[in-house]
Amino acid sequence: MNESRYSSYSFLLDRTARRVKQYAQQQFTAQGFNITVDQWIVLKHLDEYGEMKQNALAELLFKDNPTLTRIIDLLCDKKLTVRNVHPEDRRSFNVSLTKEGAKKVQQLTPKVQAIRLKAWEGLTERDFNQFKKVLDTIYENLA
Repeated sequence: MNESRYSSYSFLLDRTARRVKQYAQQQFTAQGFNITVDQWIVLKHLDEYGEMKQNALAELLFKDNPTLTRIIDLLCDKKLTVRNVHPEDRRSFNVSLTKEGAKKVQQLTPKVQAIRLKAWEGLTERDFNQFKKVLDTIYENLA
C-alpha cells in the first residue's frame, strides 16, 4: 500500500469519528440532555470505574489536564460530580459522581445506546467484528 492510501484512510477515520461525535451532540441537544458528549464520557467512566484521581481519569480518556478540568468544573456546577482532595496527596483531587450524577447516567444510558446504534444501521455483526479487529490492530500498532 502506498503512503497516499494510508493518508486517505486516516482522513476517513478522522472524518467518521468527527461525524459520529457531531451527530451524538446534535441528539444530546435535541433531546435536552443538558450535557455534552465529552461530559457524558466523563460521567459514564466515573459510573463504571468509581471515584478516581483526576489525572488518572484524564489519562484514561485521552484528555489533557486543562481540558478535563474544564469539563469537571462544568459537571460540578451542574451538581453531577464532586471533587475531593486526595487523602494521601493534597495536590491532587479525586472525582466522583454525585447521587444526581449517578441518576443522570442511569437515565441517559439507554438513550445514548440508541443514538450510538444509528451509526451501525445496515452493518452486519460480521462487519462490526471486522471493523473492531482493524481498529484494535491500529491501536496496538501505536501502543
